[in-house]
Amino acid sequence: MTASNRAIELANLAGQAASDKLGTQIVAIDVSEIFPLADIFLIVSATNDRQVKAIVDGIEEKLAEVGVKSVHEEGVAEGRWALLDFNDVVVHVQHVEERSYYDLERLWRDCPVVQLDLMQADQR
Repeated sequence: MTASNRAIELANLAGQAASDKLGTQIVAIDVSEIFPLADIFLIVSATNDRQVKAIVDGIEEKLAEVGVKSVHEEGVAEGRWALLDFNDVVVHVQHVEERSYYDLERLWRDCPVVQLDLMQADQR
């Protein structure tokens, strides 16, 4: 089983929203084979607490436009590592330091990476 088309669509929307808020190292991992609660983990890096919160807000706004709201979130107030659960897609927005320390990509290295179609602001 692979990630659903809907999950890929949502990951692209969330990834674009993160990119628009200057999130970096945006990676989507297809966890559908081994994680029954979601299809994709989207991981985004941010340089400071305010940027984490801005990225979270941008993602929530973009997905709300297509009628999708998070069912659970954690860490948003602290601004170091925010987790947003949209059922099919779980978004992790992390400070660069937390991302390096926890290295989620290493933990899920057996899962395929989903290619995202992200455009830079100057390409639009």
